Amino acid sequence: LIQKPLGSDLAAATGILEICRERNIRAAANFQLRFAPMMLALKDAIATGYLGKVVDFDAWLALATPWGLWPFLKGLPRIEIAMHSIHYLDLVRSLLGDPRGVHAKTIGHPNHDVAQTRTAAILDYGDAVRCVLSVNHDHDFGRRFQACEFRICGTRGAAYVKLGVNLDYPRGEPDELWIRPAGGADWIQVPLEGSWFPDAFANRMANLQRHAGGEDDELIGSVEDAWRTMALVEAAYQSSARPATPIAALPLEN
Repeated sequence: LIQKPLGSDLAAATGILEICRERNIRAAANFQLRFAPMMLALKDAIATGYLGKVVDFDAWLALATPWGLWPFLKGLPRIEIAMHSIHYLDLVRSLLGDPRGVHAKTIGHPNHDVAQTRTAAILDYGDAVRCVLSVNHDHDFGRRFQACEFRICGTRGAAYVKLGVNLDYPRGEPDELWIRPAGGADWIQVPLEGSWFPDAFANRMANLQRHAGGEDDELIGSVEDAWRTMALVEAAYQSSARPATPIAALPLEN
């Protein structure tokens, strides 16, 4: 099990992938959000048809992240997407598949000395699905209006996920999953056993061990799959570095 990210960039990820192939190493990356109890339940709800066809995915984060807890981040060129939002990108891939491309902008904040703390991204799934991530780690004005949540809407139902661990970090709050199922009259809170930390880590390792032991047919999040998440991360940084589409200037008067 390789700790995330899979190398510092796509070139490093490719090197790791090639080594695993050459030496026939069975490996997976620790993109464990998809193994969190609320996400396992969410994926099951989608597969069961409670939401119909998923057409919207919104990730909204407005919170205060104590970057000083990780002093090794200082000086690294890639922080927010590569170290944090990579979990969300990997989860979206597990739910919706690979997007056609990405529009992204990731920037820092004058109150922090890490490279990036704020990201806005649109994943392009064509005209069928709208997928947007708004991530702000600098909403440090008290808990009242902070948020760390996903809204997933389908053609027949919807889901709401609260990622509690990121709120009041590192103490955190309980995770939550709510479903408005197809034909349902109201929202239903799904009871969860466990939370993102530490259960997702245990579930991630369990799949790897069970696959190695022949109990699980699929190795979820293999190095090949993790490479595609890294490719999405790389595309997001490339998009952020490019200039935006210019806006036309007002024509001069005659």
